[in-house]
Amino acid sequence: MWLICILTVQRSHSALLSGPAGHKAVFKYENNIIVPGGQGTDYEDFKSMCTDDARLFGFVRITTGDAMSKRAKFTLITWIGESISGLQRAKISTDKTLVKDIVQNFAKEFMISDPRELDEDYIRTELKKAGGANYDAQAE
Repeated sequence: MWLICILTVQRSHSALLSGPAGHKAVFKYENNIIVPGGQGTDYEDFKSMCTDDARLFGFVRITTGDAMSKRAKFTLITWIGESISGLQRAKISTDKTLVKDIVQNFAKEFMISDPRELDEDYIRTELKKAGGANYDAQAE
């Protein structure tokens, strides 16, 4: 049976929402339990955790906006490595509903298994699109 360690995941999520320092919280599998896999400010650290044999959820805070208005946007990234079995892939979708019960506030959700899609600029661009109108005069 797949379980989630709810209390510790809630603490990691709350720390990311309220604290200005951290911009990622990772939730990974230890056997059949989803546990916090780390927090921090370096997106490259998160990318390095996304290996071929890993299954994890990343709640990532990215700052978007223009020179006049900066805002924090959140995204939920589900990483499924290429070496993950079909059964484990299938169970991720049901496990993700448990994670989404805790991590509820995000602008866009990604399910990624290709490391190229983890590019921070790509994620930022998709978050801007999800935010609606873009008034950034620098972008044209």
